[in-house]
Amino acid sequence: MEKTFKMKYFRSICDRYHQVSRRCKAKILDEFCKVCGYNRKYAIAKLNGVNNDEQHYRQQRQKAVRQRPKIYSDQTIELIAKIWEAAQYPCSGRLKAIIPLWLPWIKKKFLIDEQATGLLLGISPRQMERRLQKLKRKAKQRIYGGTKPGTLLKHQIPIKTDHWDVQEPGFTEIDTVSHSGNCASGEFGYSVNQTDILTGWVETYAVLGKGEVVVSDAIDAMEQAFPFKLKGIDSDNGSEFINHHLQKKCQQKNIQFTRGRPYKKDDNAHIEQKNWTHVRKIFGWNRYDTKAAVAAMNNLYRNELRLFMNLFLPSTKLLQKKRIGSRLYRQYDKPQTPLDRVIASGKGDPIKIKQMTELRNKLDPFTLSRIINDKIERIVRLANYRQSPKATDKKTAQPSTKKTTQNLSPSEMSVYQEISQMFGIEVKANGKKVPAHQVGHG
Repeated sequence: MEKTFKMKYFRSICDRYHQVSRRCKAKILDEFCKVCGYNRKYAIAKLNGVNNDEQHYRQQRQKAVRQRPKIYSDQTIELIAKIWEAAQYPCSGRLKAIIPLWLPWIKKKFLIDEQATGLLLGISPRQMERRLQKLKRKAKQRIYGGTKPGTLLKHQIPIKTDHWDVQEPGFTEIDTVSHSGNCASGEFGYSVNQTDILTGWVETYAVLGKGEVVVSDAIDAMEQAFPFKLKGIDSDNGSEFINHHLQKKCQQKNIQFTRGRPYKKDDNAHIEQKNWTHVRKIFGWNRYDTKAAVAAMNNLYRNELRLFMNLFLPSTKLLQKKRIGSRLYRQYDKPQTPLDRVIASGKGDPIKIKQMTELRNKLDPFTLSRIINDKIERIVRLANYRQSPKATDKKTAQPSTKKTTQNLSPSEMSVYQEISQMFGIEVKANGKKVPAHQVGHG
């Protein structure tokens, strides 16, 4: 049976089908299935899916899609996006903990009412993750390294590979982050980064070069800044740490000094993560090789940045990992700021903790974030862009289809001729274009 006849027959019975009673519909349906050979369920769906007001009978009615009403308006999401940007783009779980911590300054800066405050405190991390998804697709990561192994004293400094299951602050991991750009020669800046395992407190110091003396002085400065006593240092195998100078100092101060295995970054996983959040994410991979640039970096590290990161930004700690089948599930604790973790441990310096607590009550995180961004812009202008990575354009990064042939033998030129004829590639010999029929004849 032709399709046109089926369609005409379908149109002739459609109006009548929707106007008669249920018993007559059954008879019409029996006749429709017998004439057209349709399955009964398919015939019912075909007759019920037609809107009589439409001119085209084959187009089914579009059912209204039920949508849940939006609880959080675009203005609320825009406010959350501004908080997320000021907090240096944390994950949704940390952002959920930041909002009640920053609430007094949020009310003062954005002048929100009680209804907007309730929406801010009530939104879930998953909701924030979905609504901020478009703003989170711009991150790019590139990784460089410049650590050279130190051979001295490696047999005297023990390797630590077990888990840092510590119950008191003071046991730290330390590493250096190079600011060499694309060229690792000459003298350039380094960021000496040190983090506490239990609390997540981070101290950073910029040095020009990584000699053992300047690195040791940076560790002394960071030790004075910690709100607790330094009890342990775990480093990689770089020569800036594996030396007599630092080993002697740790022995005099009764500080445990250990190292990870060579070329095993997982042994220092805590500091490797902080290298990204506290250094690379801020300064990128540009080259800083002047005293002015290093001084400007220290001005940021030792003032606004350390206060912002340690007093106002909560972080999470991994409690356990569980494997179920092929999936690995991670369980994290409640996000807390490093200062709150130091207070909860009960092992910090009471005088420094009191000073930090009073300082947090006086400072405005939005003002700190603005000052940090301003200082970063000034520091970036001090970079050596001649030896810094350059962004590649997609148009210019594509390989050229032009081939150059110089000083080739006749047999090699013959191969180029076959490639040129097969793929349509322009061939040049000695910098001049050669027609395809001349390639291979010298």
